[in-house]
Amino acid sequence: MASESDLSDGVALGARAAIAPGTRIGRGCVVEDGAVVGKRPVLAAWTSAREVEAGPAVLAPGAVVGSGAIIFAGARIGAGAVVGEQANVRERAVIGADASIGHHAALGSDVRIGAGAAIGDGTWLTTGSVVEDGAWIGPRVTTTNDHTMGRLPPRRPLRAPVLRRGCTIGAGAVLLPGVEVGAGARIAPGAVVARDVAAGVEVAGAPAGVG
Repeated sequence: MASESDLSDGVALGARAAIAPGTRIGRGCVVEDGAVVGKRPVLAAWTSAREVEAGPAVLAPGAVVGSGAIIFAGARIGAGAVVGEQANVRERAVIGADASIGHHAALGSDVRIGAGAAIGDGTWLTTGSVVEDGAWIGPRVTTTNDHTMGRLPPRRPLRAPVLRRGCTIGAGAVLLPGVEVGAGARIAPGAVVARDVAAGVEVAGAPAGVG
């Protein structure tokens, strides 16, 4: 754990910030008050997930971790990316350069966020979700990866959504397992997306359809 407010290598460290041993932090990074970087995951006894050695957390130069945010071991935060206050970035998630993660947003393990993408406040990106470069995800969006609600047969893979380059997902939308939202597509606020959306198409409603 580190406690200095301004490290000599150009890293600004807030009060009560906790940095796990082995964490790699680039020059010009900011870790604000009460943030935790490099936390090891703790898994429930009943979960089917296996603990996998995640390696160290990495903050590329100029990355910012907001107050109270938690960055787990193995997560990688790209250069200039911003993780908002009290956000949660699970193990092995990767956030691209200059992306932004809103406050109280949560990223499951192995999520991939592209460069310049924006994730809104309170959004949940489930394990394995892919968000490509420049996509815009509004606040309180929910993605899902399991139709059985935790009762998948052994070795059956989860199916997370894939959000292609430059797509837009409106506030409060819900994306069901395995859907793909094409490049430049637009999902209206509150929509429930149960099937793939073609590139450049706009959909709305529950279930979502072309207007």
